[in-house]
Parts: sequence; C-alpha cells; structure tokens
Amino acid sequence: MQKVKVNHPYIEVDEKICGGSSVIKGTRVRVVDVAIEYEYLNRTPDEIISAHPHLKLEQIHDALSYYYENRPELDKKIREDKQFIEELSKRLGAGQ
Repeated sequence: MQKVKVNHPYIEVDEKICGGSSVIKGTRVRVVDVAIEYEYLNRTPDEIISAHPHLKLEQIHDALSYYYENRPELDKKIREDKQFIEELSKRLGAGQ
C-alpha cells in the first residue's frame, strides 16, 4: 500500500506557536488536544465543536486526519505531555 502525503489546509506548524506543535491554523488549539478529545475522551467531532465553538467541523476533521497521518509522532507527544503533568503534580503535591 502506497502512503500518500495529504495536504492539510487547516493545520500549521510554527515554532512560535505552542512550541512548534501542530495546531489548527489561526488558533492555539493543538492537534494532539483534538486527538485526545476524540480518541481518549470518546467525543464526537460535533461534541468537540460544542466545546470549542470558535472552530469549524472541517478544521476538526483535518486535525484528526493529520493526527492519523502522523500518529506515532503525535502519540509520543501525548505520552510526554502526560508524563510531564504527572511529574509536576507529584512535585506540587509533595510541598503540601
């Protein structure tokens, strides 16, 4: 099966925005955040739109398409973010 690179008109990667994470163009909504809502929180694209009314359905679908096209790299980012949050939580909780 040949892998074809898809054009993603609603996605951008800019080192100045969210540390270079892929985001929905014109926003600071990261592709990984959309993927987490869809994959891990089991939200439908319509439910994601309800939570982010400034977004359009086509932006959500493009973000999900980008996620699946780059899944290994973006899943790694999700794991790293989760680990960072867990470590920060432990450090902040230890001072109480």
